[in-house]
Amino acid sequence: MGQDEGQARPAVENRDPDQIQEEIEQTRDQLGNTVAATAEKVDVKKQAKAKVSGAKQTAAGKADAARHKATAKKDEFVAKAKELTPESAEAGADQAREFAQQNPVPLGLGAAFAMGLLVGSLLRRR
Repeated sequence: MGQDEGQARPAVENRDPDQIQEEIEQTRDQLGNTVAATAEKVDVKKQAKAKVSGAKQTAAGKADAARHKATAKKDEFVAKAKELTPESAEAGADQAREFAQQNPVPLGLGAAFAMGLLVGSLLRRR
């Protein structure tokens, strides 16, 4: 339409049919890729799922990091507490633990009596 037909034909006539077929295949591939990319961009549901998945992964990573940090702080606190606790206090705690394991009934009765006293004193205040 705006070109003289004599100018367009020599360019086509000089090309090999195999070359033209290859160009057609390349154009089809490019068009297919363009259509697929466009379809993916307008698929809102798929984009939303991808964003949710990314947010979940980010949150899981942050939670994991916080858990590791808390564990490290706890370990640091326990180590410092053990360092500052005198051996006699540790020995006393071990001795109390052994006594409780060997004599669970008297210890339980004593604890129940102490709880009774505490509850009774709280009820009198009212």
